[in-house]
Amino acid sequence: MIITLKDGDVTIALRPDLAPKHVAQIKKLVRQGAYDDVAFHRVIDGFMAQTGDVKFGNMKKGFSAEAVGTGGSDLPDLPAEFSQTEHYKRGVVGMARSQDPNSANSQFFIMFAPAPPLDGQYTIVGNVVSGMELVDHIKKGDEADNGTVTDPDRMIKVRIAADK
Repeated sequence: MIITLKDGDVTIALRPDLAPKHVAQIKKLVRQGAYDDVAFHRVIDGFMAQTGDVKFGNMKKGFSAEAVGTGGSDLPDLPAEFSQTEHYKRGVVGMARSQDPNSANSQFFIMFAPAPPLDGQYTIVGNVVSGMELVDHIKKGDEADNGTVTDPDRMIKVRIAADK
């Protein structure tokens, strides 16, 4: 999966071996263009950058600063595919969810640093293989407000490399 940011492209190796249902859903959303123009609505320096709210996060249509982060897609929520062998470290891409472990849908996050408490609690869907320095430049949010970003950066375009 290639995410075009303001500074260039970030390439993520998706991991269907770890999370086949989640990766299939991400690919479906990418191919629908659902992730294009979606904000990085929650970004915590030293932790992670979260995006993928296709319902409320599109910066060109329907963006809601109040609701972003609460939405998903029109596709169903997914059952957890937690890995016991992979760990949350810099560059890992995981699926966001609510308190319900089976509530991941479209939102995902990219880790800036290791976070062992997430291991086995959130589904890992991939790893950044190039462009992590561009992820580091994503606008950070207000730590006092759980990483909420005012005037956030966005995923300009998202595509699947194999589809060229």
